[in-house]
Amino acid sequence: MTPARLVSLLLSVTMLAGCAVGPDFERPGVDPGAGYLGGAGDAAASRATGAAIAYGTDVPGRWWELFRNKDLDALMKQAIESNPDLEAARATLKQANELALAEGGNLFPSLSLSSSATRADSTGTSNIGLYTLYSVTPSLSYPLDIFGGTRRSVEAARATAEAQGFTAEATYLTVTSSVAKAVIQEASYREQIAASQEVIASYKELLGVLNNQVNVGTSTRANVLQQQAALAQAQASLPALQKALALQQNTIAALVGDFPNQYASRKFRIAGLRLPHALPLSLPSALVEQRPDIRAAEAQLHRASADIGVATAAMLPQLTLSASLPSSAAELGDLFASGTTGWSIAAGLVQPIFKGGALVHNKRAAEAAYEAAFANYRSTVLAAFRDVANALRSLQHDRQALAGYLAAETAAKESLDLTQTLFKAGTVSYTDVLTAQTTYQSARLARASAEASRYLDAVALFEALGGGWWNRPDNLAVLANTDPQKTMPSVSGEKK
Repeated sequence: MTPARLVSLLLSVTMLAGCAVGPDFERPGVDPGAGYLGGAGDAAASRATGAAIAYGTDVPGRWWELFRNKDLDALMKQAIESNPDLEAARATLKQANELALAEGGNLFPSLSLSSSATRADSTGTSNIGLYTLYSVTPSLSYPLDIFGGTRRSVEAARATAEAQGFTAEATYLTVTSSVAKAVIQEASYREQIAASQEVIASYKELLGVLNNQVNVGTSTRANVLQQQAALAQAQASLPALQKALALQQNTIAALVGDFPNQYASRKFRIAGLRLPHALPLSLPSALVEQRPDIRAAEAQLHRASADIGVATAAMLPQLTLSASLPSSAAELGDLFASGTTGWSIAAGLVQPIFKGGALVHNKRAAEAAYEAAFANYRSTVLAAFRDVANALRSLQHDRQALAGYLAAETAAKESLDLTQTLFKAGTVSYTDVLTAQTTYQSARLARASAEASRYLDAVALFEALGGGWWNRPDNLAVLANTDPQKTMPSVSGEKK
């Protein structure tokens, strides 16, 4: 085949290679009836939470700043920089990007160079005697991607990198949410410890009154013993809370990349946090664009779609063009000189005929993998909507519960103060005081726990809505080896 004929063949094949076998991936649509809450609809039902819900607004990229606590902001910065899970996610994303770039190299011709130096003796056949022969052969190989198998492989590799980008962003969201929740839990334990210490002080004060009454003969030793038992029981609750606080601090230390002995607690308190004035609530149609786990599942579905094309192309003919320019000379300087070079151009065609059914079964396996990936995608979407609905319902009940606990604590405190006053005046029994003490202790601890629940469920809402990664210029998803226009969500009706 002459070079002119080969070039003509190459052009003809290239024109035929405009399409790739296998399905072209299409992003799954969103069920138009998808929503978070039933009944009156999401907008009306979200108002039932009692908190200010800004329906259809965007989640800020640094959502934790809405709690207006500088120590939390500083801790979050440390976690983002030093958390080992995030470091691993970034490294794995880099690996996926490099593998995608490496796969893209298969779209181009490969050029190699082989060389040799041979020392020979031709005394028996000629008068040349000993001589050295140098050989250099540049070779060019180009597997023509007629049916798009290589392009599908590149597409699959890029989809894998995209999935890893969103997986890394999901790790970022998990880490930041875990830090916020751990801080709120620490603040809750501190509040419960303070409440317990307040109650213990009250118990001690009453015990002193009882001892004085015993001394003057107006009370009995039984009342003193009963109060001592109540005091001991209240004091026994402190170690469990202090243990929980210490364990929570160790959790925070690991999240921010510190050893337990290195972490310096910032002594978070519930009073140092502020619930955002208005919690954002993305439109249901925007959730599939914003949740990193959904986007990762979508990219895995894309990968499965491309793999079908790879398996299909493997069943079709493979055409490879090759060319070489060998040169041999007795002196290095004469290589590629006139009379020392040759050339060869070849075209090779391979058509799989029989491989024991492996190619057919590989294609069927790829199709089954796509079905599994689609089911996984749908499961992830359903879980995302469930998470948002759970957070909204939790906020609704948190508001109602906190109002009840605040009223109960206020009433219990007034009852305790009044009962203690009447007891000192001798108009009520000690049993009435003990009952009032127990009621106030329970109400005080319940109110502290209810306050923390509101903050925890606010964090859960931010997490369920995707964490606003698209509003961070340093988000990990756009670092994936994919089209940025495809990566970033664009939803009408939302503030950017």
